[in-house]
Amino acid sequence: MDHHHHLLPPPPPRSPMENSASSKPPTPASTPSSRLAAAPSSRVSSAAPHPSPSSFAPTPASRTVYSDRFIPSRAGSNLALFDLAPSPSHHDAASAAASPGAPPPSGSTPASSPYCALLRAALFGPTTPDRVASSASACSSSSSAGASPVGSPATGNIFRFKAEVPRNAKRALFSDGDDEGVLFPGVFTTRGTGPRKIPRSPYKVLDAPALQDDFYLNLVDWSSHNILAVGLGNCVYLWNACSSKVTKLCDLGVDDNVCSVGWAQRGTHLAVGTNQGKVQVWDATRCKRIRTMESHRMRVGALAWNSSLLSSGSRDKSILHHDIRAQDDYISRLAGHKSEVCGLKWSYDNRQLASGGNDNRLYVWNQHSAHPVLKYTEHTAAVKAIAWSPHLHGLLASGGGTADRCIRFWNTTTNMHLNYVDTGSQVCNLVWSKNVNELVSTHGYSQNQIIVWRYPTMSKLATLTGHTYRVLYLAISPDGQTIVTGAGDETLRFWNVFPSPKSQSSDSLSSIGATSFVRSYIR
Repeated sequence: MDHHHHLLPPPPPRSPMENSASSKPPTPASTPSSRLAAAPSSRVSSAAPHPSPSSFAPTPASRTVYSDRFIPSRAGSNLALFDLAPSPSHHDAASAAASPGAPPPSGSTPASSPYCALLRAALFGPTTPDRVASSASACSSSSSAGASPVGSPATGNIFRFKAEVPRNAKRALFSDGDDEGVLFPGVFTTRGTGPRKIPRSPYKVLDAPALQDDFYLNLVDWSSHNILAVGLGNCVYLWNACSSKVTKLCDLGVDDNVCSVGWAQRGTHLAVGTNQGKVQVWDATRCKRIRTMESHRMRVGALAWNSSLLSSGSRDKSILHHDIRAQDDYISRLAGHKSEVCGLKWSYDNRQLASGGNDNRLYVWNQHSAHPVLKYTEHTAAVKAIAWSPHLHGLLASGGGTADRCIRFWNTTTNMHLNYVDTGSQVCNLVWSKNVNELVSTHGYSQNQIIVWRYPTMSKLATLTGHTYRVLYLAISPDGQTIVTGAGDETLRFWNVFPSPKSQSSDSLSSIGATSFVRSYIR
């Protein structure tokens, strides 16, 4: 039977730890045991089956009101269960004040009480010898003087405690490539303060038959409309990242192959470079070819857009600027490389063009120059990997091939070589995160890995493996969180590596990478 249906339910049994908000207060001379013993007697008398008329009088000492809420009270608490001495009663305090020579009662020293010890441990962590005296004196002064204003010595320790962390230890809190923080003596750290967790496995894999294993090609690009373009053999396919729908954009025929693809900034037009030296521009929304430009004599392996200006790099060693609004196939030719042009990127402000070639050269051009304005010759292998930083104007990163294996950083504003890091394997691609100051590199011989770096320390945040061939292709999603990598193993793998712009927490990334794995075909 439901107890709520009783008109006058009997009082529920109460443990010694429970207390009534209106129970009879103890006398000044009572001890904790006497108080605990008095509480049940008051409850028994108030719950008598035949109460006397006087029991209904509004006298708090003889009446207990039961409700659905438990309101704790020090008067009825069994402090002995917690090894805590009770606070002195008003009578004890008055007696101590009346007799100055008498010893203080037990538990009257706030700084040494168990409560203050627990409070110090909760606020400041494990107590170290150099803080025992200061915290004890602070607790004592705060108890004797009452509430202290913020910033006073009694409460200022909470805000000054952070200053005890050594300045030179802030950068060393995380070790390179580790997921565990480095703990320093005397510093109280909490769980979850380590580096961002990056899923070590892809959340999606697409089979991409006929994806070529050629270092000098650029066959994958991701548009601002969340459409992935992939060149497979003599065809270009579009994969919608929102609906996973695959569309065949074009077929070049048996006599030609796709060598490069590149989306315009608006995400509606796609440029396609072919093995016969042609550059085609397609309207992806209508799957219609707009024009074909036949200006190169050999294959076009690199493409880069600058608004309505399209730049193409070829094995014929030249770079051509095409204005798709003009009738001419190209408006200018850039000469400087002595071998095939395999890397091409415009800066974010569209003022500088970086080009890398199989002649181990990295050149920087401006909008109107026919010859490079900056020449960098430090690489000792082909330069395909090129990436401009979205965070710092003029910061350029480049990567060398098998004989070089280095990622180098340049300041094109001051024409300075900043620094470099030896990755130990062929650098195939580079891309910066636009959400955080980090970048990703993909590698070939001999480890076929993907590395997430923190700039400028160049510490490794994660090393991702899974491809069995060189990771030759790389693109980043429009939201800046996901990258897609392609390799000669004919697979495209999607990885969650960067945080979102608003929240740099990786908990959501980890859950996505762990639960939404799927493998499908791109055609």
